[in-house]
Amino acid sequence: MTTARNPFTPTFGTVPAHMAGRDRILRDMRQAFEEGPGNPKLSTILIGARGTGKTALLSRMCDEAAQAGWITASTTALPGMLEDLYEQTLRAGRHLFDPAPAHELTSVSVGPVSAGWRRVPESTQGNWRTRMTDLLDQLHETGTGLLLTVDEVRAGLDELVQLVAVYQHFVTERRAVALVMSGLPYHVHRLISDKSVSFLRRSTQHQLGRIPDADVGDAIRQTLLDAGKRIDDAALGICTDAVEGFAFMLQLVGYHVWIQSGDAGAVSVEHARHGVVKARQDMEASVLASTYRELSRGDVRFLEAMLPDAHESRVADIASRMDVSSGYASKYKSRLLAAGVIGERGRGACAIEMPGMRAYVETRRDERLAEEASRQS
Repeated sequence: MTTARNPFTPTFGTVPAHMAGRDRILRDMRQAFEEGPGNPKLSTILIGARGTGKTALLSRMCDEAAQAGWITASTTALPGMLEDLYEQTLRAGRHLFDPAPAHELTSVSVGPVSAGWRRVPESTQGNWRTRMTDLLDQLHETGTGLLLTVDEVRAGLDELVQLVAVYQHFVTERRAVALVMSGLPYHVHRLISDKSVSFLRRSTQHQLGRIPDADVGDAIRQTLLDAGKRIDDAALGICTDAVEGFAFMLQLVGYHVWIQSGDAGAVSVEHARHGVVKARQDMEASVLASTYRELSRGDVRFLEAMLPDAHESRVADIASRMDVSSGYASKYKSRLLAAGVIGERGRGACAIEMPGMRAYVETRRDERLAEEASRQS
């Protein structure tokens, strides 16, 4: 086996060597950081199912911001996120900020001369907006912008709503600040529909769907070449077909194909075939099986009722196959949307969004039916 380091990174959130299919988004963000206040791309939302590369793209945007001379503060949409963004901003810009006084004078007496001091609690220095404004003022003096990123957005989190509301004021004040968020389609759409953050509806929104096969092939080939390996067209076709436009699967396939190729200077068809088998096994174990285990029996019935449809399914048809009312079926539709397993396709329609999940559900259904038939015989 080769001792060279595997150039593929099938770990969620890790920035790959070549980010397939995201060139235009990154080019637009690069331009936005260079132009600064007024560029609409500084307010961006990345929308996609699990494994579409949202977190990795956020990280890559942070790299682009740094190259443009900005500092970044990143967090996940959880309670405490506002304070986390403040602390991350302080940490990222510690070489730019004036240190705040840690103590304040409380009393002075003469004869003998003495003075009383107390530690200044940070919470008394103002609310989150005023404290962030102070940091932005100092950044402005040095000509430095600030990128804030929020991963896994979810509707109903008060701190997220507060962040968006305050950020809107920063934009109005033409401050050099950007906000990029990412999340599952269901959560993003719910957040945008909140009237208190209607400002988000004017943000740039990118749907991170299927990556074109040509971009997948280019990313695999170039990653291998950079690491000293070639791949012939037939082997590349096998890899590309297995990826199905799924960012995480691209890294899994590349990772296992690299291992299978060992010390060889080129990836062969045989290497590709064996690597794809291993990648699919990993995909099933790390993503599909764990997601399936989290589903309720009603969720599974909903997905199984979608299988007869080649592409999208109407909720009315799903309800009919489940022998339940449309209202009852819609509850499971909402649950599956929130989990990122399915996606909406217009009013009253949906489709299985997670690559490989349709085949996995079908296999599990067939196994269950076979077991039931065996018990009855």
